[in-house]
Amino acid sequence: MKILAVDDSMLVRRIVASAASVIGAECIGASDGLLAIETLEADPHGFSLVCLDWNMPNMNGLEFLLHIRADERWKKIPVLMLTTEGSRDAVMKAIKAGATAYMTKPFFEKDLTAKMLNCLGLGFDY
Repeated sequence: MKILAVDDSMLVRRIVASAASVIGAECIGASDGLLAIETLEADPHGFSLVCLDWNMPNMNGLEFLLHIRADERWKKIPVLMLTTEGSRDAVMKAIKAGATAYMTKPFFEKDLTAKMLNCLGLGFDY
């Protein structure tokens, strides 16, 4: 199982990678949406989950989300938004664009792990 962590913060990518290791997943990082698309192109059927920031350079998270939802290869990959954008409007915009779940920063790693498992359909209750 592989998880794609798309965030311009190396710290957040490391936290996602740590949470991924807890559930036995490999984590690949990308610092913006354009690099994330290149990563998906290199392994179009290899990712089980995308953890996605909203505010990034080059291609933001919402643009990336809309892009992958329009592509048959990736339209069913669960996407967990991890962002500082916490307004109701932002949450609704992301869900309408195809986000599976939404978490606002800051967050605890155990909550991230639980949310990741839920997005993967593996459920987790602590």
